[in-house]
Amino acid sequence: MTIKPVGSFVLTRGNPRPFKVGDLSNPILQPWVVEQMRKSNQEVLAGKVAFTARARCWPHGVPGFLLYPVHPIFFIQAPKEVVMVWGQDFQFRHVYLNVPHSTHVKPSWYGESVGHYENGDTLVVDTIGLNDKSYVDNFRTPHTTQLHVVERFTIVNGGQGLEVKVHVEDPGAFTMPWDATQRFRQYEAAVRKVPVERLAQLASAPEGPLREIICAENPNSFFPGTNALPIPQAVVPDF
Repeated sequence: MTIKPVGSFVLTRGNPRPFKVGDLSNPILQPWVVEQMRKSNQEVLAGKVAFTARARCWPHGVPGFLLYPVHPIFFIQAPKEVVMVWGQDFQFRHVYLNVPHSTHVKPSWYGESVGHYENGDTLVVDTIGLNDKSYVDNFRTPHTTQLHVVERFTIVNGGQGLEVKVHVEDPGAFTMPWDATQRFRQYEAAVRKVPVERLAQLASAPEGPLREIICAENPNSFFPGTNALPIPQAVVPDF
């Protein structure tokens, strides 16, 4: 079965450029999801800027981690885990290899990811234990803590590309499972074709691709017509 995209772009009143609105007619959305997205759409159509939590320096969640390929994603292979580092503000995902999920997983922004390799070239990542504070896409589609995501990372195009096939299940938010695909270009291959000075997000050649980019949570709103989101606070110490 083919599922149409969740959202679309529109030119909204008061905004000089198009912004994203969700497709409320999508048949896989549970009723409460439609109503939440309807309120978000109304804000966009009224001229407000509907930025996601990620624009406020909150973690991306899964599969949202894959949906902002502006900065490089680095993969660190260790004997017992794979660490994914998102290049904008160095958020981390830990994928623990060849182990089962914990019996009781405490919900968090990135949940608990376990993985293994198939056929020597595909990293299969199974993630559960996600909280419900993130979105599954850039159209502000919400999800519940029942969200279960399986990603399959495979190197393609002779090593110059990475393809990620994503399988999503969340009976609390969707009437059926759905699949998506994201593709990335290898960083070095892109740099060889385009002068570094023309790519604002890349470091200069002597510095290399790693740059320190700080994205700090704050109590202020820098976007017209939007309210500030509260800074997350720990009720009890972590240790």
